[in-house]
Amino acid sequence: MNRNTGVIATVAAVLLCGCPGIFICLFGALTAAGQGTFNDQSLSPTVGFVLLCLSLVFIAIPVVVGVVTLRKKPEAAPVSNEPLPPAS
Repeated sequence: MNRNTGVIATVAAVLLCGCPGIFICLFGALTAAGQGTFNDQSLSPTVGFVLLCLSLVFIAIPVVVGVVTLRKKPEAAPVSNEPLPPAS
């Protein structure tokens, strides 16, 4: 995989996973703090904690994609086809 493909994959992962992860994190924090009221019912703080954990997974995905695709790969060792010297 070349560098351009790695950059494109990282940007796509950030847009598709990182941004929703941040929004889920904010929504989960508000819900866990007891501010998650919609209509006449309020959400349980457990839902907020679950959303916080889910958001950590969503935020970790672009980090992992970036590390895997943009890291420097070790160069292959040169192959030597020379005969081995005789044992003494």
